[in-house]
Amino acid sequence: MPHAPQIRIPATYMRGGTSKGVFFKLTDLPEAAQVPGEARDRLLLRVIGSPDPYGKHTDGMGGATSSTSKTVILSKSARPDHDVDYLFGQVSINEPFVDWSGNCGNLSAAVGAFAISNGLVDPARIPENGVCAVRVWQQNIGKTILNRVPITEGRVQETGDFELDGVTFPAAEVPVEFVNPIDEGEAVFPTGHVIDRLEVPGIGTFEATMINAGIPTVFLRAEDLGYDGTELQAAINDDPGALERFEVIRAHGAVRMGLIEDLAEAASRQHTPKVAICAGPKGYTASSGKAISADEIDLNVRALSMGKLHHAMMGTAAVAIASAAAIPGTLVSRTAGGAVRDTVIFGHPSGTLKVGATTTEQAGAWHIEKVVMSRSARVLMEGWVCVPEDAL
Repeated sequence: MPHAPQIRIPATYMRGGTSKGVFFKLTDLPEAAQVPGEARDRLLLRVIGSPDPYGKHTDGMGGATSSTSKTVILSKSARPDHDVDYLFGQVSINEPFVDWSGNCGNLSAAVGAFAISNGLVDPARIPENGVCAVRVWQQNIGKTILNRVPITEGRVQETGDFELDGVTFPAAEVPVEFVNPIDEGEAVFPTGHVIDRLEVPGIGTFEATMINAGIPTVFLRAEDLGYDGTELQAAINDDPGALERFEVIRAHGAVRMGLIEDLAEAASRQHTPKVAICAGPKGYTASSGKAISADEIDLNVRALSMGKLHHAMMGTAAVAIASAAAIPGTLVSRTAGGAVRDTVIFGHPSGTLKVGATTTEQAGAWHIEKVVMSRSARVLMEGWVCVPEDAL
């Protein structure tokens, strides 16, 4: 019996921040996958190598972690004052679905570079030398992101001296600005409170800050769950009972935030919300062996993504951290000492990260004007990705 041949699709494998993923131009995808739907999801699942009951992604481009099972689709923007439309798909590792419910803040840093190199930005906007501010429309969440991409002799500058904890080698710095991550009239705190009591039957009742900035995030105190906030991945990811408890907490948080109506829906919405635990500044040894001292950070934060503790920090969760730290009374602000601040430095499993947020309060409602952080990005490989034709 004859078998379907493989098809070749132009693609670029890129690192952005502490994540990496497969990038496509929308017009390069097979026609059936150029629109949302089953064909697109089946294609991206096959590209990554999911679902994989072995949890390895041996037969695909994924890396069997939430940081490396990612896909991006880019196109010229039809929106005024934007250069590129950016759609992010988080591919489940062992389940047959792609989660389109949120953004990847880390890969956001690579969008501008890809857009420039692939003709999605008007050449008139690209300097011979300097910085090109690429205006990105994030389609998943309907928000604007600015990538300030360094340019040398008309080309994207990828190499440099900027070091990012969680990334092995230095590269060029790319400041990323998340503009108005919450729309006017949209609630920063979906429950209406900076702190709530989140009741999780069978596990406990916790003080929590549930914020919708960057990505919906549920913040808890590390000590309330038996942690000190300096944990590395193995301390949580090697404990199936802990992972199960975090998932139950996440599901109840999703209901309280209005993201789902029924707990059962959480299983098909793994990307959002995130769950993060925070603790005061305390020294520890990062996963790289680097010593982090208490006096160089304002607090420690550990966050879970797609059911596992992240090896560093998701960029979108960093937006939530910066926003919560800038608003008095939140669990994050209290943990960081309670002072009003527009920047915060937090410790994560791979090291530290500095993020800044500009917030205002009007008539008792909070508004987040922008969040800024520095990342880096570079092309790892470019050419074609191959998948069996019947994947569609």
